[in-house]
Amino acid sequence: MNPFSKTFKLGILGGGQLGRMLIQASIDLNTYIKIMDPDAEAPCKYLAHEFVQGSLMDFDAVYAFGKNVDVLTIEIEHVNVDALEKLEAEGVKVFPQPKVIRIIQDKRVQKQFYKDHDIPTPDFVLTDTVEDVAKHVDFLPAFQKLGKAGYDGRGVQRLKSAEDLGKAFTEPGLLEKAIDFEKEISVIVARRSNGEMETFPVVELVFHPVHNLVEYLFAPAQISVEVEEQAQQLARKVADKLEIVGLLAVEMFLTKEGEVLVNESAPRPHNSGHHTIKANYTSQFEQHLRAVLDLPLGSTHIKSLAAMVNLLGEAGYTGDAYYEGMETVLQIAGVYPHLYGKQTTKPFRKMGHVTILDINLSSLQNKVSVVRDGLKVISK
Repeated sequence: MNPFSKTFKLGILGGGQLGRMLIQASIDLNTYIKIMDPDAEAPCKYLAHEFVQGSLMDFDAVYAFGKNVDVLTIEIEHVNVDALEKLEAEGVKVFPQPKVIRIIQDKRVQKQFYKDHDIPTPDFVLTDTVEDVAKHVDFLPAFQKLGKAGYDGRGVQRLKSAEDLGKAFTEPGLLEKAIDFEKEISVIVARRSNGEMETFPVVELVFHPVHNLVEYLFAPAQISVEVEEQAQQLARKVADKLEIVGLLAVEMFLTKEGEVLVNESAPRPHNSGHHTIKANYTSQFEQHLRAVLDLPLGSTHIKSLAAMVNLLGEAGYTGDAYYEGMETVLQIAGVYPHLYGKQTTKPFRKMGHVTILDINLSSLQNKVSVVRDGLKVISK
């Protein structure tokens, strides 16, 4: 495989913001990019060398797309794995591998994988029906998670007691014991086919209290050296046991007793690594490309303390996006907006993110507050 050949094509399933940032990183490597996405106006449409509209869950569409690329990767794990397995069997290099995507697509399978490989994770029980959930009322409080199709906070809800059973999901899923954690953290690890691995420094996540998606983060996390090492080694273990080729984001809980537990993993670039575009020597997007193209992995060392604030559509606004307060935040040193090319906003839709750099933690935290309060995505 020669990724620098003029005939080489990298295929990416998914044309959203992650694909967009992968394309931006690929320009420096002069990589030819072919994208498929179900949205005719996906953020990647006008940036890719080739764009194909098609369902990522349709066997024939995914198979036909993959037959005409040298390496196939993803920016979202909700894809047709049967088609990927057929492509892999016919010699197409598919990274992350279909076996990895199949494990992570279903949270039930993913959690069992952790248990089978002695990877610490919160206690859980598998459920198939509402009646199954009711049998485990003594296990509450817990988070109920759908096995499949959950994404960005959807398909996850907290069940506090028997009084919440009426809102339980009816589809197969799991109950995960609610953890009284100190912090939520994340580690992104990249792995090549030869086993070479590099991890990014641990980041500290703050989730939206209602919609269960990352609101902002700080990098690196304010944790002890011992916890940093524990989290790094745990991420490496997950990647190694999966034998993944590509990028893996491992979200974790740091308990009040100092234990690190794996929550979930994503086999692709991740929201918890967006700051690396500005804050690290190698971004998560370039690192993913290096891994799937079988190139030496880059340095993950930080250049600066950093934060990342997600730009979410404001509640009560649907329509053409307007970024209120942009001129104000652009006047702040070390503030870098990244917009995702989505023309229409709606409540809590990810419209972009803002990376914030500073050499001083207190100053960084103040800038985060200014950006969170001062930059709003509305419609006019």
